[in-house]
Amino acid sequence: MKKLFYPAVFHPEDTGYSVFVPDIDGCFSQGDTLEEAIEMVTDAIGLCLEEFSERQEEVPQPSNPKNVTCEPEDFIALIEFDWIAYQKKHDTKSVKKTLTIPSWLNTLAEEQHINFSGVLQSALKQHLNIK
Repeated sequence: MKKLFYPAVFHPEDTGYSVFVPDIDGCFSQGDTLEEAIEMVTDAIGLCLEEFSERQEEVPQPSNPKNVTCEPEDFIALIEFDWIAYQKKHDTKSVKKTLTIPSWLNTLAEEQHINFSGVLQSALKQHLNIK
């Protein structure tokens, strides 16, 4: 999934901001500062999109911000959502994989005390162009 840019509607409150994403039903959040509200709504987008993924439903596509309406005291901001960055931050569980390599390669790697998991992770990140 590429990066998505969702328009979010920010409403000033007595302390901070409430915010919702019109393209994603039930995607609401808030923050005491604008920075916190942006961070919180980004996490809310991630939680909502995880639910779509778990239900194997199509992820809602972002609207064009000029098509989003809001009240005069509100404002619209684009929220960047990066699925890979979100998963790196929140999905920290490890998954066991079984793989096969030639015996000679295994012997050489063990002699060098190579961390097989670390090498595989590095190679996968490089192959997938993930920094």
